[in-house]
Amino acid sequence: MEIKDNLIVTKTINFSLLIIEFCEELESKRKFVIANQLLRSGTAIGANVHEAQNAESKADFIHKIKIAAKELDETKYWLILCKKAKTYPFNLELENQIKEIGLIIYKILSTSKKNKE
Repeated sequence: MEIKDNLIVTKTINFSLLIIEFCEELESKRKFVIANQLLRSGTAIGANVHEAQNAESKADFIHKIKIAAKELDETKYWLILCKKAKTYPFNLELENQIKEIGLIIYKILSTSKKNKE
């Protein structure tokens, strides 16, 4: 399977792989509820970005990127809980990567909306 040479696609795939590893760590510590939520939202960012690459229209592209942004916000929430909960592990690399991905996604949205007008 070929992955397009696209910064945000590559970053979200790598982020998803890190999320999978972190969720496995959470599960090993019996933190199943957060692990499940984080796995779903964290991997959905990349899935929606990937889907957006084959959007049927500019509006469809923007819609899919907006969904990725919502999943990103949810993922941030679960990571904040892990960071603040005394009995949960935390991964600084995930926090750094999600900030970076967020900047890119919001820039894509901003640029796409301007070009749509």
